[in-house]
Amino acid sequence: MTGHRTDPPRPEDRGGGAPALLPSLLEDSAEDLYENAPCGYLSTLLNGQIAKINTTLLKWLGYAREELVGLRTFSDLLTAGGRLYHETHFAPLLTMQGAIGGVALELRAADGTRLPVLVTSTVKCGADGRPQLIRTTVFDASDRRAYERELLRARREAEVERERLQRLFATLQRSLLPPSLPAVPGLEAAAYYHIASRDRVSGDFYDVFQLTADRWGFFLGDVCGKGAAAAAVTSLIRYTLRAAAVYDFDPVTVLDTLNTALHRESHGDDPRFCTVIFGILTPDGDGFSVTLASGGHPPCLLLRADGAAEYQTTPDGLLVGVFPGATFTARRIRLAPGDTLLLYTDGLTEARTAAGSTPDGRYGEPALRAFAARLAPAGAAGIIAALAVLLDGFGDGLGDDAAALALGVPSPRARGALTG
Repeated sequence: MTGHRTDPPRPEDRGGGAPALLPSLLEDSAEDLYENAPCGYLSTLLNGQIAKINTTLLKWLGYAREELVGLRTFSDLLTAGGRLYHETHFAPLLTMQGAIGGVALELRAADGTRLPVLVTSTVKCGADGRPQLIRTTVFDASDRRAYERELLRARREAEVERERLQRLFATLQRSLLPPSLPAVPGLEAAAYYHIASRDRVSGDFYDVFQLTADRWGFFLGDVCGKGAAAAAVTSLIRYTLRAAAVYDFDPVTVLDTLNTALHRESHGDDPRFCTVIFGILTPDGDGFSVTLASGGHPPCLLLRADGAAEYQTTPDGLLVGVFPGATFTARRIRLAPGDTLLLYTDGLTEARTAAGSTPDGRYGEPALRAFAARLAPAGAAGIIAALAVLLDGFGDGLGDDAAALALGVPSPRARGALTG
């Protein structure tokens, strides 16, 4: 079989002679590219006088070429504010640096309208290195300005909406806390709530309420999660604890009731549980007897009149709402004159600080105990005031909200000062 030779196609066969026309097309389009470019071009002398300007910029401004070339300066095309900026900043920087780019200015068209532009200028030098003229490129920034205005409008609307939500969150947060603590005869009570973020509702809660003429209930806890879901659970918890305590004064029974209620409301993708300390206060001579039980909550801290500070643990206290058969135990504490019981949420001990007492930099329970020991035997109000200063000092290290409740029996001297 005899093969035959196939010659490669010639350039003129591929494009109908287009390569042969390409140099002439480029030559013809060079001037057209300058005149009808998608941006404005102009060249000015060193004194700013316009020496050359392209058709695109003339169309944008509505001028004829003979109205500008040799008669007007670039600065004449600017608005009053633009001329001031050009004389005080743009021109001096261009002289020093030889180039300046991306400067936002406004040009005034022949009909008086304003055209927002982005200007880039470079100094053209001769062979001897001396400046000869200034070349300037002008980009129409109208769309960008419209975008920026729309972005600013959207940002302002977002800020207004955020402020509205923050007010809503603050109102909702206040509804989950008692507006004030009741006056308990012979007892000083104080509380503080530190909000880590105004953009969310926290699940920390506390309360002190009267059960009988000589019996008072109190609790402090922390719900799993944040936001509206946490607020709903917090409301359920506060109602359940108050209602359960009316029927039975035993803190263990009260937590059993709460555990049943939360576990019943929990779902696989929506677990509802909390940590909490619940207690009963009963007058006992010159002090109070306290019976309390804890469900997975950090231990409360007892500040004695002699300056000691001791954690009061309640063993076997599981998280409330996780297990249907969770067990809780109670313990008794006596508050003597000068003693104060401090309850807090873990937002306090988990704050990160350079002076933290834990390996990972958290503030920790040892640091809190040392802090409280320096305050003892301060009363409830004094301890809460010091904790408020401490929490504010954590700054960004405080990643979670923190609540604190102090219950103290005033010393005889403090009682005399109060009654006097």
